[in-house]
Amino acid sequence: MALFKINKNKVERIKEKSIDLERDLQKITENNLEEIFGLKFVSSEMRLNNFRIDTLAFNPEQKSFVIIEYKKDRSFSVVDQGYSYLSLMLNNKADFVLEYNEKTMSSLRRDDIDWNQSRVIFIANSFTVYQQNAINFKDLPFELWEAKKFEENLVSYNKIKTPESSETINVIAKKNKNIEIVSREIKNYTVEGFFKKDWNKSLELFEKIREQIKGLDANIEEKPVKNYIGYNINNWNVVVVRVRKNKLYLRFPRIEPKDIEDPKNKLKYEENSLKFFNTNISYLSIDSDKDIDYAMYITKQVYKKFRNDKL
Repeated sequence: MALFKINKNKVERIKEKSIDLERDLQKITENNLEEIFGLKFVSSEMRLNNFRIDTLAFNPEQKSFVIIEYKKDRSFSVVDQGYSYLSLMLNNKADFVLEYNEKTMSSLRRDDIDWNQSRVIFIANSFTVYQQNAINFKDLPFELWEAKKFEENLVSYNKIKTPESSETINVIAKKNKNIEIVSREIKNYTVEGFFKKDWNKSLELFEKIREQIKGLDANIEEKPVKNYIGYNINNWNVVVVRVRKNKLYLRFPRIEPKDIEDPKNKLKYEENSLKFFNTNISYLSIDSDKDIDYAMYITKQVYKKFRNDKL
């Protein structure tokens, strides 16, 4: 990705600089995990069973661990290494909880963690076409991010996106014991799975508002997780949808009702959201078609605030 600076109606290219993945980039990433990925830093260089985890992070909203690895060698296998790290985690859960508690002075229990949501982030200057194609499965718990450093103290993080695939990793899981074992615990959630057979009303409401939310920004990704369907940019949720039989709840992270213009006073504050999710959360409900326009009126304000604060 080329960067340019505007100078008197002329553009000047900002030159890319070399970056040391193991020292420079790792330090920058760990010091700014919340700002870049919305994650909480746990520890650096965690060693366990002949493995060394570069960065261990925690997703406070999903209550799950995230392993971050920085790669200089372009010949590594994304699938093999990714599943090796996840296998290490799932076979040593107590060690990861202990690491979290010791480094953050917390009292988290193993049952507090949603191990189904565990994932691995690989960060490199660039990835080969083969590595990018390797993650082209709909249920792969890995992410590839290209990070580059430029003049004028600029740094960029760009998530590699692959074409949507209907293929599941289970196709090759039976050929690899490690993948098969991990795949039993790491869950793949789908939008369809949120709607029970007789939940026709909420499904109809969802289909009407879904495309409007995605239409706010071409970079919005739809990501179903255990308890909700998230709409995020660069792993930051802009809005999440919780589904019930006859209604939907739109939840807005990092938002209090006072932040938004709400003439109908429909936006409510989720009590204890700071305590349980480490962020303020507000929400509103959608019971019928007539609620959709107003819900989008609120959502557009939230999106605008998100762009001003995060992008």
